[in-house]
Amino acid sequence: MISANNVTLRVGKKALFEDVNIKFTEGNCYGLIGANGAGKSTFLKILSGQLEPTQGDVSITPGERLSFLQQDHFKYDEYPVLDTVIMGNARLYEIMKEKEVIYAKEDFTDEDGIKASELEAEFATMNGWEAESDAASLLNGLGIPTELHYKYLKDLTGPEKVKVLLAQALFGNPDILLLDEPTNHLDLDAIAWLEEFLINFENTVIVVSHDRYFLNKVCTQIADIDYGKIQLYAGNYDFWYESSQLLIRQMKEANKKKEEKIKELQEFISRFSANASKSKQATSRKRALEKIQLDEIKPSSRKYPYIDFRPNREIGNEVLTVEGLTKTIDGEKILDNISFTLGHDDKVAFVGSNEVAKTVLFKILIGEMEPDSGTYKWGITTSQAYFPKDFGGEFDSDYTITEWLTQYSENKDATYVRGFLGRMLFSGEDGVKRLKVLSGGEKVRCLLSKMMISGANVLILDEPTNHLDMEAITALNNGLIKFPGVLLFTSRDHQIVQTTANRIMEIVPGGQLIDKITTYDEYLESDEMARKRQTYTVQTEEDD
Repeated sequence: MISANNVTLRVGKKALFEDVNIKFTEGNCYGLIGANGAGKSTFLKILSGQLEPTQGDVSITPGERLSFLQQDHFKYDEYPVLDTVIMGNARLYEIMKEKEVIYAKEDFTDEDGIKASELEAEFATMNGWEAESDAASLLNGLGIPTELHYKYLKDLTGPEKVKVLLAQALFGNPDILLLDEPTNHLDLDAIAWLEEFLINFENTVIVVSHDRYFLNKVCTQIADIDYGKIQLYAGNYDFWYESSQLLIRQMKEANKKKEEKIKELQEFISRFSANASKSKQATSRKRALEKIQLDEIKPSSRKYPYIDFRPNREIGNEVLTVEGLTKTIDGEKILDNISFTLGHDDKVAFVGSNEVAKTVLFKILIGEMEPDSGTYKWGITTSQAYFPKDFGGEFDSDYTITEWLTQYSENKDATYVRGFLGRMLFSGEDGVKRLKVLSGGEKVRCLLSKMMISGANVLILDEPTNHLDMEAITALNNGLIKFPGVLLFTSRDHQIVQTTANRIMEIVPGGQLIDKITTYDEYLESDEMARKRQTYTVQTEEDD
C-alpha cells in the first residue's frame, strides 16, 4: 500500500495540491486523471520520491518495492538492453554485479567465499536465476525482438527505447507500479499486451493516460484531480464520467428545489411577518429558512472545446476513386498498386504498423506528393480538409492566431473568425497570440478550427489526437461521430476508431492494402483469429 498524508505542493504562491490524503491499496489499478496542468505527472513524482512536497509525506508499507516508468530516454544509453530491464529491480542488479566482481578475483579469499555464499542465497530468494529469461519475456511481449536484447540502448530507435524502459518498470513483480503515459509511442500489439499484463497484475498500479479505452480496460478505480484535491471513484473511466456528471446533475436539481423552497418561505415571511395572527408561523419559517444551505458546486477545472464539422454542401455519390497507386521512397516500396473506391457514407480508419505508408497515401490524395504510378480522382461535389501529422511548418510565421485563421475563411469578419477560435478555447487575448509561441495542444486546436471553418465534406486526419488532453480528445471524438461527410483518418485512440469507423483499411508491410467493411473491434478479432490459425498451421507442419 502507498498513501499520501496531508500532501501539499506549492509552486510560487499557487498551491498545486492542498492537504491531499489518499490511500492506494493492493489489487487495484488506479487511473489518475485531470485537466492539463492539474498535476498528474507531478503527483506521480511525489509518490515515487522524485519530488518533495511542500508539506506532508508519502508512506509505503515496509518491505514493499516501488517501480516507476523512467522518462529520461538517454539515461541508460551506455547499458545493454537486458541489463537495463533488470535494473528495474535495483537490489537484484546490484547483487549480480557484486557477484561478478567477486568471482573475477584471482586471489579469491575465504571472506570472499562467505560473501559470495550470502549473495547467492539472496539472489536465489529474489528468483535471480530467472532474471534474464523474465526480462526477455517482457521485451518480447512488447515487441523487442531477441536480436536486440544484447545491443546497447543507444543503438535502438526512440519507440524501442520507450518499450525497454516500460519493461524495466514492469520487471520483477514490483509491489507498487507507477506509469506515466505508458502507451505513448506503443504500437497496437504492444498496447494490447500491456493491457493484459496490467489486468493480470495483482499488486498496486497507478497510471496516467490520455487513452480512454486503455483506462476502461485496466482500471478498477479512478483518482480524479480537480482544484488541488483528489477524489476516488470505484470503476473505470466511463463509470467515473457518468458518476461525476450524475453527481453534478443531482446537486443542481437539489439546489433548484432548495431555491424554490427559499423563495416560498421568503414570500410567506414578507407577506405575514407584520400580521399578529401569523407572526408565530412567520418566525417558524424564518428558522426553517436559516437552516437551508445550498450545495457549493464548483465549476470543474476541465474545459471541453466544442468541435463541430459542418459541410457547406452535401456530398454526392462519387467521392474518390484510387487506381494502382504505387510509391517507392529510398528504395523501399511504401505503396504497392493500391486501389479502392469510397462512397458517401464511408468513414475509413487506416491501420497498420507502417506509419509512413499511411502518411504518404494521405499526402498523395491531398496533392502534396506525386505517386510513381497510378491515379486518383475526387468527385466534383467533394471538398477536402487535411490534418497533417507533421504540422510544424504551418506555424512558422509571425501571424497572430486570428490573422492565421482568417486567411482560410471565406467570411473575413473578425467576430465570425473569433467564434471558431472561441469554440476551441481561445478566448479574449488568446486571439492575438503569435503562432510561434503556441504549445503543441494549442496548435492542434488551431488546425481543427481551420478544418471546421473550411466547411469541407471530406476530412483527412493523420493522428489528430497527438498533443491533446482527454477533454479535447473526447470533444473530437464526438465531433467525428456527428460529422455527416466522409472520413479518412489514422489514430492511436482505440475509442475514436471503434466509435467512428465503419471501414478499416490496413496497409501491410510491402505496401499492399487490406480493405474490410467492419468495425475496428470486429477487425481486431478477425485479425487475431487469423494469426492464431496461422500459428496453429505452422505448429502442425512442424509436428508433422
